[in-house]
Amino acid sequence: MNILLIGYGKMGRAIEALALSRGHQIAGIIDPSRPDVQLDQFGPHNADVAIEFTHPDAAFANVQACLRQGLPVVCGSTGWLHHFGEARALAQEKGGALFYASNYSVGVNLFFHFNEYIAAKMHQFGGYDVQVREIHHVHKVDQPSGTALTTAEGIMRHYPEKKRWRNDPAQAPDELAIISERLAETVGTHVVTYSSPVDVLELKHEALSREGFAHGAVLAAEWLPGKQGVFGMKDLLGL
Repeated sequence: MNILLIGYGKMGRAIEALALSRGHQIAGIIDPSRPDVQLDQFGPHNADVAIEFTHPDAAFANVQACLRQGLPVVCGSTGWLHHFGEARALAQEKGGALFYASNYSVGVNLFFHFNEYIAAKMHQFGGYDVQVREIHHVHKVDQPSGTALTTAEGIMRHYPEKKRWRNDPAQAPDELAIISERLAETVGTHVVTYSSPVDVLELKHEALSREGFAHGAVLAAEWLPGKQGVFGMKDLLGL
């Protein structure tokens, strides 16, 4: 399979190494460090799929370009989801394929699954306050992380009294607190805490390296070609 890499930071390099180890080819690398290679040079004639990990300000334009050029795209950039409805409409219009996840780790997506299960049960029995905490490296641009937002959305689906999230301690009962920390080279830690006067329950995922994210992204790239529509890790993992 020929994979176009859009973005060549730490994640792009990890994906490249893993893809090559699995017998795939790198059709090209789109990155500001390689100005001679442009996205409009690629389409179904010379790439099977694109994997996009860039910056919130660039991601939507990259996704649009891939869909318009008929190139299935796996996107892992966060911070652009206010445009997601437009991307979905474009995928439908062009008969294209978009795979999006805020986090490609198989473990994190099981964390999302169990997060919703626990939220439903905790709300059913009541008596617990809930909070989300995320810790990432100091270079991470968006805050809260996309993974923290997906976690919060999963909780709020089962806590109808929580109307919005707040990237600080909650100031009102209808707010869900997301506490963000940026610490050294931390890969990514997410913790959901339920606390009551008598006990505390925590659901935690801690990433130890970027390889787990790269593995999920390459799995998605292997799965996506030949499909039409918008997909995510629940589709890939059958959750």
